Amino acid sequence: MRDQKAEGTLGRTHSPPLATVSRGSRVKCPKVTSCPGLVQGWPEAQGTPAADCQVHSHGPRQGPEEGGGGGLRPPWHPDLVVEVAHPQIIHESGAQILRHANLLVGSASALADQSTEQQLLEASHHWGHAVFVARGALWGSEDIARLDAAGGLQSLRVIMATHPDGFRLQGPLAAAHSTGPRTVLYEGPVRGLCPYAPQNSNTMAAAALAAPSLGFDNVIGVLVADLSLTNMHVVDVELRGPPSSTGRSFVVHTHRENPAEPGAVTGSATITAFWRSLLGCCQLPSRPGIHLC
Repeated sequence: MRDQKAEGTLGRTHSPPLATVSRGSRVKCPKVTSCPGLVQGWPEAQGTPAADCQVHSHGPRQGPEEGGGGGLRPPWHPDLVVEVAHPQIIHESGAQILRHANLLVGSASALADQSTEQQLLEASHHWGHAVFVARGALWGSEDIARLDAAGGLQSLRVIMATHPDGFRLQGPLAAAHSTGPRTVLYEGPVRGLCPYAPQNSNTMAAAALAAPSLGFDNVIGVLVADLSLTNMHVVDVELRGPPSSTGRSFVVHTHRENPAEPGAVTGSATITAFWRSLLGCCQLPSRPGIHLC
């Protein structure tokens, strides 16, 4: 992960080691294809144009019997490549993928890196392919986007709480210690959190994308270790509009409890949300740019 300094407040907690990149999932949208290995120098696809929506999911390299080997080869010609492994894949290969297909990013935290975001935008506009970003566990993303577009959003705060075993942390957060039953590990700009909690900050990153007027530098992320949440991820979203003529502001607070296996990074409902994002982006036009879905 790239060396970046967090601007927020870092707390202290115990954490397990960073998980390795896991195998990508196979999906239907509506045609199933195998999962090629992630390689540099992706060759040009040849052969018959893709029918409907062929989806490839990037994970570790597979053997020839699984359609892997040396990466995409003729007649592979995907419409959409799905990342569901780790933001490092987007850092290293996202722009390259856009040369050949639309891209669905599961690791929204990758876009907290400004150079990665710029590379994706440039490649998207150059090759005419879209970057879709899954909203994941973010509840009310469309409402946030509408309010932001109308100029009615002044502040946005996302609090994610779970048991410490559910975190995969790096840098100063990985070496920290819990100070009680509920410990705030970080509170500050989402951009400062993503490099140290790339697998636990995707909901906050999605919020930053939903509210571009605030973005990664002004949407506030709060990461909380709660020893009582052994089988649950809790996400609170707090937003506030500017004061009205009466002096009162428009305020919304959502509270989402997502059941999860002990120590799991992702809750059970998030999988369904991602699946709906995948189906949704397959029905959207391929417009250059970055789009939350």
